[in-house]
Amino acid sequence: MSDALINGLAGAGGGIIAQLITYPLQTVNTRQQTDRDLKKEKKKLGTVEQICQVIKNEGWERLYGGLTPSLVGTAASQGVYYYFYQIFRNKAEAAALERRKMGVGDGSVGMLSSLLVAALSGCVNVLFTNPIWVIVTRMQTHKKSSKSQPGQELLTAPDEEILAAAEPPPFGTAHVIQEVYDEGGVFGFWRGVFPTLIMVSNPSMQFMLYETMLKKLKQRRALNKKGNNGVTALEIFLLGALAKLGATVVTYPLLVVKSRLQAKQVTNGDKRQHYKGTSDAILKMIRYEGLYGFYKGMGTKIVQSVLAAAVLFMIKEELVKGARFLLASKVKSKPP
Repeated sequence: MSDALINGLAGAGGGIIAQLITYPLQTVNTRQQTDRDLKKEKKKLGTVEQICQVIKNEGWERLYGGLTPSLVGTAASQGVYYYFYQIFRNKAEAAALERRKMGVGDGSVGMLSSLLVAALSGCVNVLFTNPIWVIVTRMQTHKKSSKSQPGQELLTAPDEEILAAAEPPPFGTAHVIQEVYDEGGVFGFWRGVFPTLIMVSNPSMQFMLYETMLKKLKQRRALNKKGNNGVTALEIFLLGALAKLGATVVTYPLLVVKSRLQAKQVTNGDKRQHYKGTSDAILKMIRYEGLYGFYKGMGTKIVQSVLAAAVLFMIKEELVKGARFLLASKVKSKPP
């Protein structure tokens, strides 16, 4: 089994576990990002309050709306990303060694090369998996009829909840696929792909920061008396969290634009809430919501993404170590 395949499978496994743990936060965050209410006086609910509201009005299962396609998307995204990341990383390391033989550099992959490797891997991942995330976004933002008594919600619920109560029951993956196709044809599954491609800078920054911090930590460990440069699972967890935090803060506005484009578009009524494309969405958000609109739900996203990334890195590294240990054991057990 190749090293790229080991990393790809380990990344998929780590991504699935991280997704299961943090999915309710992801659902709430997607709803916060796609909230297009233009009324300044509307009270903004906190993350915990919004989770409680979803459970009360729609049932706890709505916190896991779109979980199945999301798990498929996570496995595909992490698998594709780590597979190509390792391939590109191996090529970068080989090129660095060649340069060292020529008297250029120390043979290690620099920060710029790490950024390029992560960016190329991210672009491949986006082009392959964007349709899955369009489906997931639609299912996460679909609102179920309120559990309140008939007529009660008309007195107490905000406008968006009144509209949600009039919607049909939650639909499955097949219904979402049909809806997306009816709206935009085949190209509808690649809505939001432009800001998503730009957002490859997020994992690029994340992996650049992660690799840089990991390298420095190993170098520092190698200088101690024992010469041990091993890194613990807890340290991997913390490094992954710090790397994701830095990347998320910088690229969050693009994530909001992507979610707005992938969610169901408003075709009737207020045209201020209907986006024809990336530039149209950005201009309308600036005009009607201000810069605040680009940072809706950022607190929730930081908690969710940092926790998910930290869990993913920790589990991935442990799975890679376990796989390599098993392969090495099999090689040793073979008779000469």
